[in-house]
Amino acid sequence: MKILGIESSCDETAAAVVEDGRHVLSNVIATSLEEHKLYGGVVPEIASRRHAESISGVVSEALAQADCTLEDIDAIAVTYAPGLIGSLLVGVNFAKGLALSANKPLVPVHHLRGHIASNYIDSDVKPPFLCLVVSGGHSHIVAVSSYTELEVIGRTRDDAAGEALDKAGRSMKLPYPGGVSIDKISPQGNENAFVFPHPKMSTSIYDYSFSGLKTKVINTIHNAEQKGETIHTADLAASFQKAVVDCLLTNLELAARDFGYKKIVIAGGVSANSKLRAEAQKLCQKHGWELHIPQLKYCGDNGAMIGAQGYFEYLAGVRADASLNAYATMPIDKAEF
Repeated sequence: MKILGIESSCDETAAAVVEDGRHVLSNVIATSLEEHKLYGGVVPEIASRRHAESISGVVSEALAQADCTLEDIDAIAVTYAPGLIGSLLVGVNFAKGLALSANKPLVPVHHLRGHIASNYIDSDVKPPFLCLVVSGGHSHIVAVSSYTELEVIGRTRDDAAGEALDKAGRSMKLPYPGGVSIDKISPQGNENAFVFPHPKMSTSIYDYSFSGLKTKVINTIHNAEQKGETIHTADLAASFQKAVVDCLLTNLELAARDFGYKKIVIAGGVSANSKLRAEAQKLCQKHGWELHIPQLKYCGDNGAMIGAQGYFEYLAGVRADASLNAYATMPIDKAEF
C-alpha cells in the first residue's frame, strides 16, 4: 500500500511516498529556513506564502522520485494539527483538493504522531513503548500502546525544550536555529562551567518546565555584560545543553521505571541533538532497555513520517472528508477533526 504524505506545519514544505508504513520511496523537502534566518525565527506569514509557492512542485517531485502517479497512490495523508495555522491550511487544502480530484481517501495525521512514526521507517519497531517527543514546540512523555492509541504521561508546562534551546542560542548570539548552533559549539566547551536549575513540577513528577532555564541563561549573560565580564560561549552552551538533556532524561527514566517500560523511543526535531542521543544510549544501556531514535534525516519535519503514520491511521479506519480543517493546537492523545 502506497501513501502520499504531505507536511506543512511550520517552515518545511514536504511530501513523500511511503509503502506499507515503513519503506520510503521518496522524500522531498523545500524549506524557507534561510529566509527566516534574517529574522532570527520563523515568520508565520512568510512560511505560509512559501508553502503556497512550493507545495505543488514538491508533491509532483515526490511522485516522480517514487516512480508513481496518483493512480498508484492508495491514500493521501496530511498533517492537520498542531502547528502554524496558516502553514497547516496550505497543506490541508491542497491535500483535500488532490484527494477529491483523484478520488482517493484522505487521512488526517497529527503532527506529533507523525514524529513518533519516524521510528517505524526502515525498522521493525512496534508498540507498546514509551516515547519522548521533543521538538521546538512540544516536550511530551507518551505511552504508545498501539499505532493509534496514545496517552500523555508528562508534558511541558511552559516552554518546550527545543524552544528553550533556540532562544538560549539567540541570547548567546549564535546563528539561527539556536538549538542546532548550541549542539555544534558545545563540544568545545566545559559543560560543568555553569550550574542551571532542574525544575520540579507540582502538577506531575513527569512534567517539564524549561522557562526557568531560559531565564537563567538570559540573566547570566546580562549580569556578565553589566560587570564587563566575558563569557566563554561554548562553556555556556555546553552547560545549558547538559541541563536540558538532564531534565528530559530524568523524567523519562522515572516514567519508564514507574510504568514498567523497557522499550524507549525518542522522536521530534530535538531527537537529532547529539548530547540527547548519546545520553539516552547510556541511560538505556544502564537499565538494559531497548532504545530507538530516528535516522537524522527523519528527525525534523518531513513527509515520510506523515506517510508512515498515515498508513497506520488508514488501517485503523481514520478518514476525513472535504470539511477537514487545520488546528493550531490539538492533544496527541485526543486527536479530533
